[in-house]
Amino acid sequence: MLKEIVARCEELAFDLSFSRAREWKSQGKNRVVVGHLPVYFPREIIHAANGLAVGILGGGDRKLIIRGDAYYQSYICHIPRSIIELAIDKHFAGFDGFIFPSICDVMRNLSGMFQMMGEGKFVKYLDLPQNFQSHIGGTFYRYELQTVLNEVYKLNGIEVTPERLNHSIKLFNINRTLIRQLYDIRQEFPWKMTAADLYHIVRAGYVIPVEEHNEILESVVRLVMEERGDPMDKIRVLVMGAFCEQPPVGLIRTIELAGCYIVEDDFLLGARWIQGDIDTGSTDPLESITSAYLEKSTFSSSVYDIGNPKEVRLLNLIRQRKVDGVIFAAPSFCDPALLDHPILQKECNDKNVRFISFLYSENTGQFKVIKEQVGTFSDSIKLWDEPVLKANL
Repeated sequence: MLKEIVARCEELAFDLSFSRAREWKSQGKNRVVVGHLPVYFPREIIHAANGLAVGILGGGDRKLIIRGDAYYQSYICHIPRSIIELAIDKHFAGFDGFIFPSICDVMRNLSGMFQMMGEGKFVKYLDLPQNFQSHIGGTFYRYELQTVLNEVYKLNGIEVTPERLNHSIKLFNINRTLIRQLYDIRQEFPWKMTAADLYHIVRAGYVIPVEEHNEILESVVRLVMEERGDPMDKIRVLVMGAFCEQPPVGLIRTIELAGCYIVEDDFLLGARWIQGDIDTGSTDPLESITSAYLEKSTFSSSVYDIGNPKEVRLLNLIRQRKVDGVIFAAPSFCDPALLDHPILQKECNDKNVRFISFLYSENTGQFKVIKEQVGTFSDSIKLWDEPVLKANL
């Protein structure tokens, strides 16, 4: 049963025609489909407006890039090239709008290209606040979210009432809780489910209604707890740096085959961005969403972290997940990740946390060198490291 669910999730996750989203839209009146780019977007507001927020994560290794390379210079990451290729080949036909959360200049430029290409009925570059004071960053962020709702209202005339939005928040609270439970299970029993299987299950939630994904997650939590399996002699690692451009699934499998259990990662970070629940009892739920971003956001290279340094939060996560080492895996030419890694790696050095680092592209097809590097890393920790790693944190 679990294998069938995982297989279905993999099919959904990498359906570059977004068939389920198109089907969902055709099944009711005044429904809208809004694509959003990484890293984080509050999907609750689209759901409350009778919409489906669909995550756009690039073509990965499933889409050959031919014309997309002509739109960008050679020294940037790969994901915008594949997204442009998807757009040129009409994979986004039927999408009503697109949200480009602020990550970097590349995504800002991509939003402009979508506008020039006439993709969707609206294109919004969503500036996320870098000031986390409620009267400054909070006010700004709330205004930005309201502009998104205004665009959707122009399309379907659906008014987002507090009741509708609180209902949507509740559904996504359940979604985050179930995903967190799966990560907690993997921390304790990583042999019960591979990291690739978990990745497919979480990624499927980016392209289907949250109600359906919650049903899938509930079944998976139950089935995984029933699994037995046999633990293997592997180290436990945290993979850091893949918050935007996703690694090929072959890379995830390679890391685990090379002697590691991935018990924590920043893949698909938007699905777990809010740490905890958003208040569902407020008369102003848009304010609740705003406050949750300011107070409950995870850390990421795409977020300014003055007063709450990400290196400290990384060490807390290492301690919480009881990992033996960190794998810094970032997309080539990802400025946010590559600017952060020296800071994070210095903190790991200072605290005697073992780590390795390498680069990838979403369409990387050869993993032999990476497997050897990760295998050596795993063996070195198993053979020579003393179990005092976490004691120094």
